[in-house]
Amino acid sequence: MSTAVKIYDTTLRDGTQGEGISFSVTDKLLIAERLDQFGVDYIEGGFPGSNPRDITFFQEAKKLSLKHARLAAFGSTRRAGAKASEDAQLRTLIESGMPVMTIVGKTWTLHVTEIIRTTLEENLAMIEDSARYLVAAGREVVYDAEHFFDGFKADPDYALRTLAAALKGGATNLTLCDTNGGTLVGEFKDIVARVVKEFGGDKVGVHCHNDGGLGVALTLAGIEAGAGLVQGTANGYGERVGNANLTTVLPNLFLKMGRTARCAGNLSQLRDLSLFFDELANLRPDPKAPFIGASAFAHKGGLHANAAQKVKSSYEHIDPGLVGNRTRVLVSDMAGRSSIAMKAKELGYDLDEKSPAMKTLIDELKELEFRGYEFEAADASLKLLIAKALGLRRQLFEVEGYRVIVERRGADLIAEATVKLKVDGVPSHTVAECTGPVGALDKALRLALEKIYPQLAQMVLRDYKVRILEGRLGANSRTRVLIESGDGTEIWGTVGVSDNVIDASWEALNDAVNYKLLSLA
Repeated sequence: MSTAVKIYDTTLRDGTQGEGISFSVTDKLLIAERLDQFGVDYIEGGFPGSNPRDITFFQEAKKLSLKHARLAAFGSTRRAGAKASEDAQLRTLIESGMPVMTIVGKTWTLHVTEIIRTTLEENLAMIEDSARYLVAAGREVVYDAEHFFDGFKADPDYALRTLAAALKGGATNLTLCDTNGGTLVGEFKDIVARVVKEFGGDKVGVHCHNDGGLGVALTLAGIEAGAGLVQGTANGYGERVGNANLTTVLPNLFLKMGRTARCAGNLSQLRDLSLFFDELANLRPDPKAPFIGASAFAHKGGLHANAAQKVKSSYEHIDPGLVGNRTRVLVSDMAGRSSIAMKAKELGYDLDEKSPAMKTLIDELKELEFRGYEFEAADASLKLLIAKALGLRRQLFEVEGYRVIVERRGADLIAEATVKLKVDGVPSHTVAECTGPVGALDKALRLALEKIYPQLAQMVLRDYKVRILEGRLGANSRTRVLIESGDGTEIWGTVGVSDNVIDASWEALNDAVNYKLLSLA
């Protein structure tokens, strides 16, 4: 049995049907180029003619110089009772200029008789005629067998006849779609094995949805059963709860199942590829994503962290670098000396486990966590604490005080912040306005410091989160604020905790600025 698998990415079509997913024409062109660089075999671009965006994409896609991937246009079989040559939708597919045509057809008798309302024989003719017409136009045809598993369970003989019709028309691949995403792994594998036995694994692909939480498991089971092509989407984007996630499927195929593909040699780019998609989709990356998530190789318990430091495979199922990820140590009140020493090293400091500074740092961390601080997403605040414990933190400015006033002026809401501080003993008193109090504080602090540290102009506040820690106290509850900042080359997190949300925000802002200045020192 061949170990080679073909990878078919449908992010630009099926992925964009997911709630909250939208790509511009430029985005789609960038994605196509990036997927080609990564090494996928097929890139499905969407429905030509369905909307102005996809029409423009296919026009521009003709100009792309892809080195390996073949672009696919997606459509359906001809209408019942019509000739394939007279079907406007099939002509649109050909006019797209794409080398691959992927057509979806009905394999479930329920859909044939009750949805498109034609005869079973006419449906077979629709599949065969459509494939033959596209092949005659010089196109490679992938047949997407819609609802195949439901259709097979209802009438296996007819479901197989639909595949035979596609092959008779000249289709090179029969992709079996678990369209409703409700099939279980055992029955899925048995059905794929039956199709592989009938038609050969080199002609069979699988397309899975994640409605039962099994999209990846089903895809891998399909490959185990002999299928030779995988369809999926980046980060699992897709309709309802999504499609089979290629960022999980691929490392399992290559690292655990011994399969090969053209993109296997680029697996170390997988995390960057995932982040690229999330950035274009304007989505926050999922930290819990297998293999490529920020938490995928994060160790919190002291025992785990210590063991992973000695023998990485003791608590890591693969080398994180194989997928472009890395080991992270999380510091909390569960952390021991070895965990903190590892984390300090990760942040650029050598901290002796037996030093007095270590005991001081551990005591302070545990006290801060007891008060509500959390450093898992606030490495910058943690680095400042470590620098302080080691006597390496410089006091670059001294805050004397701040004030924030919020005022409504007609229809406008204005926040005014005043900040008093000293830099090298020289007092500074700045005032700034913004829509909100955090923005006003940020502006006032920058006004005071940017004259001396112009690099602060590169720094922006990227994200802001507030968490109420003791809800039973109502409006008097303690508040934790997490701020994410960036400067175009680095992103860092800081934390503040207080009974007052403005004070907690100020503390996190202050740490963010100090971290940036520390990196300049």
